[in-house]
Amino acid sequence: LNHVAKMSKSDPRDIDEDAILRGLSAEELEQLDYELQEMDPENAILPAGFRQRDQTKKNPTGPFDRNALMDYLEKQAMEHQDREDLVPFTGEKKGTAAVALETGRKKFIPKPGTGQIPIEEQIELEPELEEALKNATDAEMCDIAAILGMYTLMSNKQYYDALDTFGAIANTEGINSVVKPDVYKIYPDEPPNDTNVEDTLRRIEKNDSSLREVNFNNIPDIPIPTLREIFHAMKKNTHVLSLSIVATRSNDPVAHAIAEMLTENTTLQSLNIESNFITAEGMMAIIKAMSENSTLAEIKIDNQRQKLGDSVEMEIASMLENNPSILKIGYHFTQQGPRARAAMAITRNNDYFRQQRVS
Repeated sequence: LNHVAKMSKSDPRDIDEDAILRGLSAEELEQLDYELQEMDPENAILPAGFRQRDQTKKNPTGPFDRNALMDYLEKQAMEHQDREDLVPFTGEKKGTAAVALETGRKKFIPKPGTGQIPIEEQIELEPELEEALKNATDAEMCDIAAILGMYTLMSNKQYYDALDTFGAIANTEGINSVVKPDVYKIYPDEPPNDTNVEDTLRRIEKNDSSLREVNFNNIPDIPIPTLREIFHAMKKNTHVLSLSIVATRSNDPVAHAIAEMLTENTTLQSLNIESNFITAEGMMAIIKAMSENSTLAEIKIDNQRQKLGDSVEMEIASMLENNPSILKIGYHFTQQGPRARAAMAITRNNDYFRQQRVS
């Protein structure tokens, strides 16, 4: 190794590694192999032998015996003395009531007159106001304190209830009342969607004039081929105005079917595909297809499994600027630029629609 150190001072390009390795002894080769071992101490999945070098040369004392090791560790734990408490536990009860009960002493009673406002700090009120305050109930005093801004004397609910109520006493309890939590409102669960998917598909294919709205929300067991058939049938349908497939596990194949439908359908006005598994690729196809659609007025695409990304948001903003028929869009932009462009485009589209309606 000393020879290697001397050679390292010269030009590295003139070093002959093979000659150096041939000149090393067995001990030096073992030390070199030890230094060149690649270890990953942060990888908890690897065994201990691959996370750190073997730093002991001792021979094993015998075969591994798990039961003997566990007995030894348990014995060591039992023999180890616990740390003494800074304040030893004696079982003594604290507090005025406990002391009075044990010692028989009377409870402390303050002297009459203590706790009163000093004379120099007292304020004299008009006789009418003094009489009104003297006869006021605790609830009325609570409302007066809230109006005067003494919010530290009451709970937030009492304070805001008093400010929001006019012509009546809002609080039914006094200032010193116990703060109670708001009553939890129990809302019934939303009933399951009982829409018959197969029957609705047949009505769409037959272009049923009585079918104006299709709602498949929260039906997770609709097969993907069935969803594609629904949008394939929507290409020629001329009566359905609203279609919603929220939380139906729709993916990119369904998104491409939606894109094909939008290029041909001329009746649909509202489309909701929120809370699905559509990726940026499928959403990009839908947005590009909307550029060719002039009847769709509302679309909701938010809350997909993956983030759509900057390129999709830029495409959405560009589509809204070039398509004046879109009046509402349900999507939370993550970038400021596309968000501002989309807001301006939606405002312009609504103004244009209002002018057309008035004229």
